Amino acid sequence: MHENTKCCLNSIEIGRAALRIALTNSRMEENKVKEKLAASGIRSTAVDFGGEFIPSIVKVIERAVVAAQRQGLVTETHVGAGAVAGAAHEALEQVKTKAVGFNVGGKIGIARAGEHLCVAIYMGVGVLNLNEMCVGLAHRSLASDE
Repeated sequence: MHENTKCCLNSIEIGRAALRIALTNSRMEENKVKEKLAASGIRSTAVDFGGEFIPSIVKVIERAVVAAQRQGLVTETHVGAGAVAGAAHEALEQVKTKAVGFNVGGKIGIARAGEHLCVAIYMGVGVLNLNEMCVGLAHRSLASDE
């Protein structure tokens, strides 16, 4: 069943998985989601971030790449790093108009199955307790062995 489930996974399913893990509240919940996704043939990881938006962009992309490499979602090559960095950058582009000039904090979710890799950004944007929520989600394709 594991192989049959894996063959039917598409970019939409991997996007849902990345968003699911980005929405977790704690490491315990994150690990439960990660195990459930793994049972479906989807590898995943997540990492927290926060700070002023513009200076945080490079840090968010770096954290996504390092997390994906450490968890074995991509190889430690420029191809793997580039796919994660590109998807993370695109996800950040989707939330940039709300976030520029504000502090942000949230979680990056990364999911991979076969040739599909998705990065989801879930974050709060605001000053003090006046927060807006936003989500960015992007997909990249890369060879299954990358």
